[in-house]
Amino acid sequence: MKKILTIAFSLLATTLTMAQNIKVITYNLRLETTTDGDNQWNNRKAWLAQQVLFYEPDFMGVQEALPQQVHYLDSTFVNYNFIGVGRDDGKNKGEHSAIFYNSKKYKVVQQSTFWLSQTPDKPSLGWDAAYNRVCSYGLFEDIKTKQRLWVFNTHFDHVGDVARVESAKLILKKIKELNTQNLPFVLTGDFNLEDISESIKLIASAVNDSKTVAKQVFGPDGTFNNFEFNKPVTTRIDYIFTAKNKITVNKYAVLSDSKNCKYPSDHLPVYAELSIIK
Repeated sequence: MKKILTIAFSLLATTLTMAQNIKVITYNLRLETTTDGDNQWNNRKAWLAQQVLFYEPDFMGVQEALPQQVHYLDSTFVNYNFIGVGRDDGKNKGEHSAIFYNSKKYKVVQQSTFWLSQTPDKPSLGWDAAYNRVCSYGLFEDIKTKQRLWVFNTHFDHVGDVARVESAKLILKKIKELNTQNLPFVLTGDFNLEDISESIKLIASAVNDSKTVAKQVFGPDGTFNNFEFNKPVTTRIDYIFTAKNKITVNKYAVLSDSKNCKYPSDHLPVYAELSIIK
């Protein structure tokens, strides 16, 4: 009997551990444009969607997602919903930094978007940025366990040095203001910067870079491939950050899946398996 109980408790513990595992992806989709030729969205969208569904993320932050791209993924991902708005009007116009989430497992408690600018509550261009930039976020609750966590997703400007530093400061400030209950949180995005930059160092001083703290690391060093299949991917500008002392990063990977010597996007998605520290 004692042996049976031991086995039962062991199985229960294993089940609970598995249930607490959270899969996160950040993915710059590359916007839809005919100038990409063979790599344009219509030629790769089905393969990209299949790739995402294979890894079954609980949360996926996307960047460069135009409305039609968001809607395609939304219609394809049967068990997912999304939050986020267009950066140009706060509704449906322009690129989205949307967050897709497994709606069978999580529900949205709170959601919003702020602009990376001096006027974050309305559509606006910040500092020396070339384009409007946003951070979309949500407070999610596990339907079964009631565990809550915040997910933030962003896309930093590719030109403005001041904008990127100030954007980092603003996001950290917003996380602190919103997370009054000191809940676990995840920050995903294309930051258009490598980890030696001032902005990434600033963020990494306040939160964990999932690659740095992961128990297992796999895949290329970089994330930006520029659709160049035959070249090494060495430039890392896409990140998954996690709350310090709240989340364990069990696995981190840059996913270099390809088909017929082509990538699904000009960025490789970053994947992490996390567990919340109780």
